[in-house]
Amino acid sequence: MDAVTDEDQPMGVLFDVDGTLVDTTYIHAVCWGEALRQGGHAVPTAAVHRAIGMGGDELLDHLIGDQRDQQADGVLHTAHLTLYQQFWGRLRPLPGAAELIRACADRGLRVVLASSASQEELSALRAALDADDAITCATSSTDVDAGKPAPDILQAALEQSGLAPRHAVFVGDAVWDGQACGRAGVPFIGLTCGGTSEAELRENGAVEVWREPADLLANFQRSALDAVGSR
Repeated sequence: MDAVTDEDQPMGVLFDVDGTLVDTTYIHAVCWGEALRQGGHAVPTAAVHRAIGMGGDELLDHLIGDQRDQQADGVLHTAHLTLYQQFWGRLRPLPGAAELIRACADRGLRVVLASSASQEELSALRAALDADDAITCATSSTDVDAGKPAPDILQAALEQSGLAPRHAVFVGDAVWDGQACGRAGVPFIGLTCGGTSEAELRENGAVEVWREPADLLANFQRSALDAVGSR
């Protein structure tokens, strides 16, 4: 039997969605901030913004501590979702998002949405992107027990898409993406369109940083995307 070489293995790109492909980071910050206020927790919106990208439970641990009354977490999650749903009809992709997804697919790369959003949220995000024809598969919160910065989402995305870590790259916008990538062994491309600085993304493992999907697309042949497609 012939040995399987790297040339025979599928290559792909894992994409975070919120704040990376769809312009939702600050919407989430406002909605989580209001949900926390309704729950009696005074957390500055700037602090909430810096936690966006974590899984919901991890966000609450980070912002209000793991000594809180966790029986009230469901109320906070529901309040956030109820507020966020009001924006679903107005969600917009970030510049170049759908075009970048299709460019990856056109080059033979498997395109995976590595999201910890609920299935309902993910449907709204995919509708905003309008690029399902180029997407291989997508994860949601039902696929994992822990959100970022744990690596579970990336590992589920790799498993569903049949990709090995060394044959993939991850595109995200938050430090939590970088930390999850480090634990999963997947190279991390950072985007600043979610409001996190280039320096912070690089400090958390980004091999390169671009402004937004359109910027990454314009520099495709200089980026790690082209490199993974050439492995």
